[in-house]
Amino acid sequence: MAYYRVSTKRQSASGLGMDAQRKAVEDCCRQRGLDLVAPPFEEVESGKRSDRPELAKAIERCKLTGATLVVAKLDRLSRNIAFLTALQESGIKFIAADMPEANELTVHVMAAVAQAERKAISRRTKEALAAAKARGQKLGNPNGAAVLRRHGGGAKLGAEARAKEAERFAISLKPTIERLRGEGHQSLGALAKALNAEGILTPTGRETWHPSGVRNLLARLG
Repeated sequence: MAYYRVSTKRQSASGLGMDAQRKAVEDCCRQRGLDLVAPPFEEVESGKRSDRPELAKAIERCKLTGATLVVAKLDRLSRNIAFLTALQESGIKFIAADMPEANELTVHVMAAVAQAERKAISRRTKEALAAAKARGQKLGNPNGAAVLRRHGGGAKLGAEARAKEAERFAISLKPTIERLRGEGHQSLGALAKALNAEGILTPTGRETWHPSGVRNLLARLG
């Protein structure tokens, strides 16, 4: 699944930037024996930003179908290390045409560097807090334990997190469900068959949808 980005509207209008990326991606896929399984995702946005809706859609589509994200240049993903961490956590695979050896492991290494820096910042913060405490300054949030008690402890927080993730997955799949219904797939069995035909994975990452799974999905969508 291809993603193309240019930084200016002028580049987009000329088509030069997109054309070059498209050729690089198509050549890369041809050399690797890969097929582009869906129309590409394209947008005009600065590389300094990580809140790019089309890229988010591309990642979500890869998560739903198990497809690999293909870009022409690694810097087309983002220059923002926070986004690289989000890409790593998404669990999708990706290929950069200009760096054939780069893959999700590259993102893992780059994210690890960011994590090391965060740890260094955390250590310096703890040292500063310790110094403040030694001076007699009061530290901490007296309401912190109360928040945990209100949520019923860590087990309940974990269950709530899973429920929120399931709800997020259902919402992300809503446009697809609406499209399939518009195409005439109305019953649970028909929807399950259509989802399987499009290669969309279930919330647990399995390749096969069943009517019961579709029913649970629709229940979350209300």
